[in-house]
Amino acid sequence: MPIRSKSLIRPVAALTLVVGLGAGLTACGSGSPIDNIVGGAIDSSVEGLTGTVQQAVEDAAGEALGGAGITTDGTLPESFPAEVPLVEGTVRGGGAGPEGSGWVAQITVSGADRFTVAQQQLEQAGYTASGVDSDADSGFGTFTGPAYRVVLTVSTDTDGVSTATYVVTPV
Repeated sequence: MPIRSKSLIRPVAALTLVVGLGAGLTACGSGSPIDNIVGGAIDSSVEGLTGTVQQAVEDAAGEALGGAGITTDGTLPESFPAEVPLVEGTVRGGGAGPEGSGWVAQITVSGADRFTVAQQQLEQAGYTASGVDSDADSGFGTFTGPAYRVVLTVSTDTDGVSTATYVVTPV
C-alpha cells in the first residue's frame, strides 16, 4: 500500500482543481455565463471609474497649471470671456488659467471649413487677423482685439472629426 502524505495530497488536489477549472472555462463559448459575468463586471467597473478618472485628470491638470480650471464635461469655464465669439458646434470642454490669465475652449464642429466661419465671426467682433492659413483639413490664425488675443485652430483627425480650439489671453 502506498504511503500518502498530506504534503503530497494538497498539491495534487490543487493541481487537479486548477486543471479542471481551466478545462471547464476553456470549454465555455463566447456567450457563456462566466464570460457574461466577467464582461459585465469589467464594463461596470469602467463606467464607474470614468467620472472618477476624469475628475482626477482635471484636478491634476489644474494643480500642475497653477490653479487652472479644466472642464471635459461639455461646458466652458464660467469666466470664459463673452467678447470672444465661438463657432457653432458641440462644446467638448475648456479651461481657465488662474486670475484671468487665459482660457481654452474646444468645440466639435461640422468640418474644417468652419475655420472660415469662425474667422469671420472674430473679425466682425472687432478682432484683427494675422498669420491666417487654412486648407481643406485645417485652419490656423491669431486674432487680436481690444481686450483679448485669440489663437484659433480647426483641425480634422484621422476619424474625420473636426475640432475648433480657441486659446484666449488678455492683451
